[in-house]
Amino acid sequence: MSLDRTPTSVTDRLAQPGVILLAHHADGPRVQAHTGAASLELAVPIGENTAFNAGSIAKQITAYLCVRATRDGLLALDRPVRDILPNFRIPDVTVADLIRHRGGIRDAETLLSLAGFRDLDHYTADDLLQLAYRQQRRAVEPGRFLYSNTGYLLLAEVLTQVHGAGLQQIADRQVFTPLGMTAARFKTDPRDVIPGAAASYHVTADGWQHQQRPVALPGPGSLWSTAADLDRWFEYLWEDWNESADDGLPHGRHVDYWPSDHPPFTYGPGLYGDTRPGRTAVFHYGHEQGFSAAAHLTRAGLRVICLSNHSGIDAAQVSAAARAELARTLEADLSKLLHHQPSPPPTVADRSGADTPHIPLGTYTCDEVPGTLRLTCSKSSLYLWRRGTHDCLTRTGAATYAAKGYRLTLPTAPADDSASMPDSFILDLDRAPGLRYRRQPD
Repeated sequence: MSLDRTPTSVTDRLAQPGVILLAHHADGPRVQAHTGAASLELAVPIGENTAFNAGSIAKQITAYLCVRATRDGLLALDRPVRDILPNFRIPDVTVADLIRHRGGIRDAETLLSLAGFRDLDHYTADDLLQLAYRQQRRAVEPGRFLYSNTGYLLLAEVLTQVHGAGLQQIADRQVFTPLGMTAARFKTDPRDVIPGAAASYHVTADGWQHQQRPVALPGPGSLWSTAADLDRWFEYLWEDWNESADDGLPHGRHVDYWPSDHPPFTYGPGLYGDTRPGRTAVFHYGHEQGFSAAAHLTRAGLRVICLSNHSGIDAAQVSAAARAELARTLEADLSKLLHHQPSPPPTVADRSGADTPHIPLGTYTCDEVPGTLRLTCSKSSLYLWRRGTHDCLTRTGAATYAAKGYRLTLPTAPADDSASMPDSFILDLDRAPGLRYRRQPD
């Protein structure tokens, strides 16, 4: 006799991670739908009390705390960051610059691999701050948008200095407790326990694997929350928006919205803004440690929030489908939007050049990043090595080469396809451009 009386539908539902979707009209009830497992190991389903890592959605709360500090007379948004954080070396970068991603600060998480960290290494907020403090100049010209998680890590440090308390304590006192956000927590230590936390997963040829590394971006980039708690925050944001004396975007009187990296959207206090006629809204997405998140608030007060722990389900896409359906009918069945197929197994990594002889071209260092990089040449191809692994670079111009996520520029074009020994090169990563590397003496 079989002892398994679990309905097949429930068993199937817990066979893979999933997603939760929430929609809430300003004058209507909250509606939620969810599917999949919060924990594959324990066969725990995703539910209304499941907490997810919301990633960059947290930026708007950090920015709000800065605005609140301004209202309370503790902080001036036009104050240079270096006046508050003496170890910060770039002059003329203000608190408002960091909020709007206009400080030209290279993203420290992007620099970790160059600094010698591996995917499974533990790192702390201090490690990231030290990378930020090594930066001596803006990576882009003043006023240009450069999305930087590091800027928000610095904002958390600014708040700590002016309040004399940590980010979680400040947020708990000024946001989480007053709004009843009982599950919300900024995770600053990998040992912190998050009640009801989901794990994140990705599918491989051999089955499911955990996507999380030992830690995410500590503090302002690692907000754990339920969908319901985020809804409470957006309800407050909408009410505050309604009480403002102008027709702008939330907190726009304190931090104005400027053009962003995703036209036609602007960016202000930790929020993207859509000012197109009939579409006025603010929103943000988050992607962290295999989790994805999307939160959208319209001028009319509609909140749509989606959180996923399945690397193959993009919360932004589910959220967009929900908004399109809600625009068509107020009685949308959210559960129909959650059907999905698991991601296909990943392809085998390209090992071209791994077992062929390499000619060393030099070892290189950069003043603004610890660690070393190496260049080699094999079969007329150029390779960049870091942490014992290599990328085969694709030639894209006379003196430029590219790999996933970065571009390498030599001072002059090599004489032939087998690159000569350059004295230096410029490395431009997506969120950390303008790194000058120089060859070290043999």
